[in-house]
Amino acid sequence: MTEAAKNDALLQATSLEKSFGPLKALNGLSFAVQSGEVYGLIGPDGAGKTTALRTLIGALRPDKGNAIAGGISTVEDPESARELIGYMPQAYGLYEDLTCHENLQFFGRLQGVPRKRLEDRIRELLAFVRLENFGDRRAGALSGGMYKKLAIACSIVHEPSILILDEPTNGVDPVSRRELWLLLFTLAHQGVAILVSTPYMDEAERCNRVGLLFRGSIVREGSPATMLQDLEDRLYGVTLDDPSLSSQLARELRDLEPSPQVAYATATGVHLIASAPVHAKAWKKDIAKRARSLQRKLSFGPAPAQFEDVFMDLQAIESRSDAT
Repeated sequence: MTEAAKNDALLQATSLEKSFGPLKALNGLSFAVQSGEVYGLIGPDGAGKTTALRTLIGALRPDKGNAIAGGISTVEDPESARELIGYMPQAYGLYEDLTCHENLQFFGRLQGVPRKRLEDRIRELLAFVRLENFGDRRAGALSGGMYKKLAIACSIVHEPSILILDEPTNGVDPVSRRELWLLLFTLAHQGVAILVSTPYMDEAERCNRVGLLFRGSIVREGSPATMLQDLEDRLYGVTLDDPSLSSQLARELRDLEPSPQVAYATATGVHLIASAPVHAKAWKKDIAKRARSLQRKLSFGPAPAQFEDVFMDLQAIESRSDAT
C-alpha cells in the first residue's frame, strides 16, 4: 500500500508494541485498512491476533506505537474512537435470556443510538442478518450460526464505519460460515472498513488483502492472488499410491538435494516448496529412484497453490531466520 493510501485509511496501526512480562505479543505491528476493504489478519495461535485487535479498539494500551480509527487515536482518545468502531470478540457477550430484539435494544442504548432511530435500526438489522422471523426468540435458543449473526448485528447497531472481528466464524458450520462472509462483503460494499482475524487459511482467500502475522508483526502482506502467484513455480506435489505413508514420505523427502524449503504431508501425498524453481529437475530424478526402491507408485509435478502453502512457506522462512 502506498503512503497516500495509508493516509486515507480508516484504520491504521503504526509500529505497535505490546509486552506481557517477558512475552512480546506485538513487535512493531503496522498495517492499514481502507474504506470498503476486507483485510484479513492471518496467523497461528499465539501470533498476537487478539492482542492486536484489543489494542486497536483501545482496550489495551500499547507500550509503543499508535492506532488511528477514523482520524482519532485509539491510544490517546479511546472513548471517541470506539464510537466509530464495531467490535465482535471471539466470545461475544449476548444476553442469552433476552430475545434477539431485546439484545439489539440493549446494545443500541449502550452505544447511544437515539431512541427514535433505534427501533427502525433494529428492524433493518434483523432483516440484514435474516433474523426478521426470530426477533422474539431468546439468544440462548439460537443455533451457532444464528447466534453469530445476531452478534454481528449488535456490533454494528450504532452504524460504525469500521468493523473489527476476532475469529467470527470459529465453531460454526460451513453454510453459516459462508453466510457470515456474505454479510461482511455486503458491509464492505457499503463502505465499511473491515478487519477480520482468522486461523483458517481458506478464509484468507476471501479477503481483499491479508497480513500474515508471525510473532507480533506483519511479515508478508498483499492480495491473496499475489501471494499464491509467488508460489506458482516453486510448489510441487508428490502423489502417493498409499496416502497413509504421506507423513513418512515427507520426512524422507526433507533430505532431497537441493533441500526443499518445505516438505509436508497432504491428503494425497507430499507438497514440496522450492526456494528456487530450478530445483525441480533434480528432485524429479531423485524421487523416481526412491519410488523404485520403495516399490511404490509416486507421481511428481507442479501443484496448484492454496493459502495453506503460502503459510507453510512463510513459517519455514521465519524459522530459518530465527536459527541464523
